[in-house]
Amino acid sequence: MSRAVTNLQIDSARLWDSIHETAKFGATPKGGVRRLTLSQEDRQVRDWFRKACEDAGLEVHVDTLGSMFGLRKGRDMSKPPVGLGSHLDTQPTGGKFDGILGTLGALEVIRTLNDAGIETDAPLCIVNWTNEEGSRFAPAMMASAAYVGDFTVEDILSRKDADGVTVGEALDGIGYRGESKVGTQKFSGFVELHIEQGPILEAENKTIGVVDHGQGVFWYDGKVTGFESHAGSTPMPLRRDALLALSEFALTLEQIALKLGPNAVATIGEAVIANPSRNVIPGEIAFTIDCRSANADTLEALDASLRAAASEIAKKRKVEIAIDQVWRKPPTHFDPKLVDAVERAAGALGYAHRRITSGAGHDACNLNTIMPAAMVFVPCKDGISHNELEDATQSDCAAGANVLLHTVLSLAGVAS
Repeated sequence: MSRAVTNLQIDSARLWDSIHETAKFGATPKGGVRRLTLSQEDRQVRDWFRKACEDAGLEVHVDTLGSMFGLRKGRDMSKPPVGLGSHLDTQPTGGKFDGILGTLGALEVIRTLNDAGIETDAPLCIVNWTNEEGSRFAPAMMASAAYVGDFTVEDILSRKDADGVTVGEALDGIGYRGESKVGTQKFSGFVELHIEQGPILEAENKTIGVVDHGQGVFWYDGKVTGFESHAGSTPMPLRRDALLALSEFALTLEQIALKLGPNAVATIGEAVIANPSRNVIPGEIAFTIDCRSANADTLEALDASLRAAASEIAKKRKVEIAIDQVWRKPPTHFDPKLVDAVERAAGALGYAHRRITSGAGHDACNLNTIMPAAMVFVPCKDGISHNELEDATQSDCAAGANVLLHTVLSLAGVAS
């Protein structure tokens, strides 16, 4: 590569402005973002992203699950493009950086190449994957999972949110059910930029995380069925209290994860009492479980232990505890050649970096099952994410985008 290409840097101010401009779509009073997938706020940011891609000269198309693809032609169009991007949706109380840093970082790569008049040998394609968060529809990373064949498109389109709205209905509601068949757009590989969503990089004063592994994830839907009865006239020994049973199970789950640690976590993120009343003993509670580990054997041990605990607690408290595994994602081992490419880019740019395991799931984890994939992490303040307090610095975001740029250039090549 020429010296001009080797020294190429993204426009830090432009990227930072884009991050804050898009944060207006779904902005919350506390400075965060609520942009649930396929909501009107999601439509607004998608419209913005589509126009920005078209203004950058990209050919934009949308598949039947709403994922957006922006293609930049290369010198050799017989080669499949290098993919880069992430997602635009957020958690109900999300921040400005989770997901969108990766999509806007990818857009900034394209803008930078355009400004410099650089043509890549292979084409590039930036992507916004639908419903990465999984906060409105399950599973998380829904569109990329369908892309790699883990779910059928029909299955995904029929999934419902808490109000009974299907994915298909939500897509039609915002006008983003595209015409392209899922999987039509091929890639030679995929690189995703993201905030770490954990405290390691900041604690170690590292600018770049070179992600070589990702945790596996097991998701469950659960239900405790006891018996509703009067809070004043039912003696404590005769109660079949669903809430107390779930409370005991939650504490037991914590102990199971601690015992299998340090690389095991388990979370009950939702619990809803059916027909709650102040003076009625809870008779039914629906809940969710999220279990994660980078070790497949640890995940299996978590599964077996939580099921055994549920059975024991149900028997002791005279309730029923049903647990249904609704999603299963094995640990990810990212492509070594692409991981090395990220590491070389970080080193060449002079950024302090380290290898790291992703504690969160990402679209790149799904894509890695059928193509080479890798990820670039940058620090977030205090390791906080999925929270309105989520924050990152302009310099770190720019550093991550620069590593993305030079990783992509090493994969796509520069036309001579």
